[in-house]
Amino acid sequence: MNYERWLLLMKNLGFGKNQDTYDGLVKAYSEPHRYYHNKSHIGTVLAYLDSFSALAESKSEIELALWFHDAIYKTFSSSNEADSADWAFRFLVKNQARIETQKTVHSLIMATYHSHVASGNDEMLITDIDLAILGSGEESYSRFSTAVRQEYKSVPEFIYKRKRRVVLKGFLDRDRIYTHDLFHNEFEVRARENICNELNQLS
Repeated sequence: MNYERWLLLMKNLGFGKNQDTYDGLVKAYSEPHRYYHNKSHIGTVLAYLDSFSALAESKSEIELALWFHDAIYKTFSSSNEADSADWAFRFLVKNQARIETQKTVHSLIMATYHSHVASGNDEMLITDIDLAILGSGEESYSRFSTAVRQEYKSVPEFIYKRKRRVVLKGFLDRDRIYTHDLFHNEFEVRARENICNELNQLS
């Protein structure tokens, strides 16, 4: 979580440094129960945003949403995205951001809830970015699946396998995992291979 990058984003948004919020985000993403949804994940998704920035209608709003999108992460909570979006919303209100920006960033974060159907270019883009890990190389995907299991290490193996199969099959059942053609062309085939391989290991 690069501080210089944060400062540049704050400048682009017309805000002050917001050191306290940066420190709060770093503390949140450093929580010991996070094995995947951590500081490394934020660095990875921001790098994907840079690589596909030409697709963005509002890169700064997407970037801010990515900084906050997993800020609240409790393993067994169903409201992580909403709680993270609310934190971002309060941050924007505090910085007197335009109401439209407040609403947009909140919606972008909510779009990362995997059962949510994204609408609009930037919601689709942030969703593709968040799911890009599914189409990563074999070693990266293995580290990802291992890290996710570690986040649910208190769950008995047979329950975890059953729940994980449901999640993975949900991705396979989609017509497309990735909405934007550039993501689809680069990641779709590999993502489906990775998911099928993990499902085989879970059987």
